[in-house]
Amino acid sequence: MARVVIIGGGPGGYEAASAAAQLGGEVTVVDSDGIGGSGVRTDAVPSKTLIATAEVMTEVEEAGELGVRLDDGDDNPANSVRVDLSVVNKRVKALAAAQSEGIERRLDRDKVRIIRGRGRLDGPETVVVGDERLDADVILIATGARPRILTGSEPDGERILTWEQVYELQELPERLIVVGSGVTGAEFASAYDALGSDVVLVSSRDRVLPGEDADAAAVLEDVFKRRGLTVLSKSRAESVKRQGDGVVVTLTDGRKVEGSHALLAVGSLPNTDDMNLVESGVSLTDGGFVKVDRVSRTTARGVYAAGDCTGVLMLASVASMQGRIAMAHALGDAVAPLDQSTVSANVFTAPEIATVGLSQAVVDAGGSTAMVVKVALADNARAKMQGVRDGFVKLFCLPNTGIVVGGVVVAPRASELIHPISLAVAARLTVDQVAQSFTVYPSISGSIAEAARRLHLRN
Repeated sequence: MARVVIIGGGPGGYEAASAAAQLGGEVTVVDSDGIGGSGVRTDAVPSKTLIATAEVMTEVEEAGELGVRLDDGDDNPANSVRVDLSVVNKRVKALAAAQSEGIERRLDRDKVRIIRGRGRLDGPETVVVGDERLDADVILIATGARPRILTGSEPDGERILTWEQVYELQELPERLIVVGSGVTGAEFASAYDALGSDVVLVSSRDRVLPGEDADAAAVLEDVFKRRGLTVLSKSRAESVKRQGDGVVVTLTDGRKVEGSHALLAVGSLPNTDDMNLVESGVSLTDGGFVKVDRVSRTTARGVYAAGDCTGVLMLASVASMQGRIAMAHALGDAVAPLDQSTVSANVFTAPEIATVGLSQAVVDAGGSTAMVVKVALADNARAKMQGVRDGFVKLFCLPNTGIVVGGVVVAPRASELIHPISLAVAARLTVDQVAQSFTVYPSISGSIAEAARRLHLRN
């Protein structure tokens, strides 16, 4: 029976543990932060639970157009509805704790041993936890990442916050300054704006979401401006300081932005320090991330890594897949290497932005000759009925075969709508096959079929 030791109980760790147990391994998980890791306890699950409340507020704000009125006679229902952030955050933490407990019960059923503590390597076959030494045939490093902090802008957990600390707030920030316009920054800016805060988003780039589809980012910026959210583009933060009952963000050009709270969303750092990794033969990047191949192998024999500590598409779904792939490879099961071209991702803003496969940036740079079509949701019957005016469906296909190689959906619940495109990319379906599949009328998904029809290749 193979002895498997997993350091870290996040998505990459707990999914790997279950997979290894199913394959007959004797599995031990070493965890210091609680099973589920940041993905369950402080990041994905909490943030999307908060965003769920924000989505309701967005729908309420837009309900007046659909004829919804409250008894007070106000034509805008949003004026009569408010958010109790203490209740929201209590629910956030309760759901995260329940999810963590559920995962731990699952591991217990799988007969996985859990050791509380911090693990480090003593060579490629031994993990040390306190005074205990664990011999291993297979080791998986799944220690995740933590929020990056601006030098001289240390969070205090009260006014200057990381995304892990916001759930301790009892009152809605009056004026929230979000530093960083990547996925995390955009999601929290969108959410707190919907919840009722005055939000300022500080972006060092010329647009929000610089790593996402440019057309999608443009739609989101337009929505932000319409909702009154302030975007300071080409504005790099130099420092964030507490000032009385508020904060001051100083920009590199000397401007100062004042607010009640500041949220730092300026990237992540891998949790790979003080683990004796390099000394045990595990190579790291200059940024401290663990170098892995497509089956999650590190440079040390028998040592694998999964999740945010690898820097490979920092998504919970990818971490889980990396963990499962690692165990399949290590324990002799059939394995398919990670294919990043089939990974779907979503930005949980309002509207959401979901992507899979080939990107517009690659096409524009001449890296692909793919054909592209974009269908605006403003032309979709169901979107009109629901009062949805922002968003689109974009499809990419190869020019000679019509095989679908990518897509973008910008819409409410885009995270649910991207799946048929993901299936098409993974199964190498053609646009004609997608177009000939029935969709419900009326439906937002009908725009996916419409985009496929517009890419039809005439013989």
